Amino acid sequence: MSQKVLKVGIIGQGRSGRDIHGNLLVQIKDYYTIVAVADSIPERQKRAEQEYGCKAYDTWEEMVANVELDLVVNASPSHLHFPITLELLNKGFHVLCEKPLAKSVEEVDQLIEASKRTGKILAVFQQSRYQPAFVQIQKVINSGVLGRIVQIDFSLNGFARRWDWQTLQSNNGGNLMNTGPHPLDQALQLFGTDVLPQVTCMMDRTNTFGDAEDYVKLILRKQGYPTIDLEISSCAAFPHEHFNIQGTNGGLRGTAGQLEWKYFKPEEAPDQKLTREPLFDNDGMPAYCRETLTWHSERWDVSIPEGKSAFDHMTEKLYLMLYRTLCDGAALEITPQQVRQQMWVMEECRRQNPHIYHV
Repeated sequence: MSQKVLKVGIIGQGRSGRDIHGNLLVQIKDYYTIVAVADSIPERQKRAEQEYGCKAYDTWEEMVANVELDLVVNASPSHLHFPITLELLNKGFHVLCEKPLAKSVEEVDQLIEASKRTGKILAVFQQSRYQPAFVQIQKVINSGVLGRIVQIDFSLNGFARRWDWQTLQSNNGGNLMNTGPHPLDQALQLFGTDVLPQVTCMMDRTNTFGDAEDYVKLILRKQGYPTIDLEISSCAAFPHEHFNIQGTNGGLRGTAGQLEWKYFKPEEAPDQKLTREPLFDNDGMPAYCRETLTWHSERWDVSIPEGKSAFDHMTEKLYLMLYRTLCDGAALEITPQQVRQQMWVMEECRRQNPHIYHV
């Protein structure tokens, strides 16, 4: 028996609506079909009709009023994510909203309430949860070979000037809202989603032409939890590696495409004990602590099915997860409540940087 194919309407045909969502959905036609799009630019409407064989509308209101839809993808400009998603939920539609979901915890709470009240699914496009390197990092950490995790560094750095609409606070722009949801989601998965961390955040405007930040240094910490060091910079001429993890038995470093980790096994290490007396070498000279540990090294290289990019892979994983939720009643793996935790951190970051954000 053939499975149900869900009818999708996409709001927006820009860098996200077309290049990400539309591009992927046409690759998984056994699960989804694009039946309508909404975009205010006539050229984009015409292109969508040609590429998807769908109907195109000037506004999302026209689209949802005229077409039967199982899911609406909200890929509108960032500052419209919250009001459009709220109205869609209240109209009785399942929604997949692009990041950032909203600007504040209060807005996220309104969306969660609307989802519960209407019984409609509120999903958020945080596809980096399925990044192959991040999935592998979770496996390494959970194996225990690195010992207790002390610090995790996320670096999304480069050197770039930017002058588009996503540099403006009024559009929910800036590096924290644009890029930040992805590494922050990963960071909180490793830190823990059951607590609110202590937040320390520094922001700056360096190479941006807008009024939002393009440099973010974010530290998350709490007694008994790993320290998270998350940096998103547009002024890094010599970028750091994407991931660097410090543990009591070893560490891991690498990029989205390649990871390496090394560790020692405590049972193989020399027996040592604290000494309060001065240390001497065999010749009676002052000495430092020295020992030889046996290090074990492992490596991982990304492997993506032929014909797909890593980005397509992550996006497909999210859409198949959402399909199971919509059709089989499976639980969402990326929940609005988890996004609420992200939003709480982001609000605190803005509060700590009044020279940029007047909150």
